[in-house]
Amino acid sequence: MAFLMKSMLSNQVKNLGLGGGGEESKEESSPSDPAAAAGMTREEYEEYQKQMVEEKMERDAAFAQKKAERACLRVHLREKYRLPKSELDENQIQMAGDDVGLPEDLQKMVAQDQEEEEDKDSILGQLQNIQNMDMDAIKEKAQATFTEMKQAAEQKCSVM
Repeated sequence: MAFLMKSMLSNQVKNLGLGGGGEESKEESSPSDPAAAAGMTREEYEEYQKQMVEEKMERDAAFAQKKAERACLRVHLREKYRLPKSELDENQIQMAGDDVGLPEDLQKMVAQDQEEEEDKDSILGQLQNIQNMDMDAIKEKAQATFTEMKQAAEQKCSVM
């Protein structure tokens, strides 16, 4: 209980700025050498730093590769749906190099989509689409269009 009271009061006193700077002097007296602070020799610390830099470079390269793959997918979708191109995606692909492609899972999905589209574009696909059409709606739309054209022609032609 006394410890709790002491810690609460010392925190309040520090916040007021009335002293309690003993901990700050402890932090300042710590060794300035980072290797000694980590509990390693200078050589071990340098090796550790090299490993950290190499790991960071590997992570950055993997991240850039993933970003380029995503950009490649976006480019593919833009081409498929005839959307405007993005310079940002093209720049990401160029930064990652020419070896960027769609991941295998996405390649399979793209191949399946292409097969489905080819089936729809074939004669059999068109025949199946004819069966699914609503003939009454088409007939009504055609009659409405014909009526509109007839009325426009009557207004322009005095003989009719």
